[in-house]
Amino acid sequence: MDLTETQIGSEPIFNGTFVTIACDTVRLPNGNNSKRIVIRHPGAACVLAETPDNKIVFVRQWRYATGQALLELPAGKLDAGEDPATCALRELAEETPYAAEKVELAATFYTAPGFCDEKMYLYRAFNISKSSKLHPDQDEFVETVLLDRQEVLAAIRNNEIQDAKTLIGLQHWLLAEAV
Repeated sequence: MDLTETQIGSEPIFNGTFVTIACDTVRLPNGNNSKRIVIRHPGAACVLAETPDNKIVFVRQWRYATGQALLELPAGKLDAGEDPATCALRELAEETPYAAEKVELAATFYTAPGFCDEKMYLYRAFNISKSSKLHPDQDEFVETVLLDRQEVLAAIRNNEIQDAKTLIGLQHWLLAEAV
């Protein structure tokens, strides 16, 4: 069965600094037309960084849309033309006191494919040290939190981690640890 929806028109709703919103008209597989609201996003990278003493590096930051501070893996949007690995290294160093020698891609996924095209690149950091010279952006307020395996498991069980990219990153880490 062909499930393809073909765009036949698009009306801009909002053009922001890093997202755009449009109302697209699409032709459905059965030949009928329908409307789709879509948010276009440049993509983002997140990084799973483990300290030499086996603790995962998190940031706690206020998320206005949820009305609360969330515990998350360091992450950020891609700059125009930026390599996702470079973004992951930069975000770790900007948001925490840690820097990594290198990162390796662990997974890619869409954050909210029902209405947004944001693609997230999950990286695993290697050889991290508390050596970052970078600082968060002027409008970014973050607190670094370190959790060991048992604390991570407890935080998941207690619903203290509600961010999807973080849950996906921790799934990769926990499954790798279990093997």
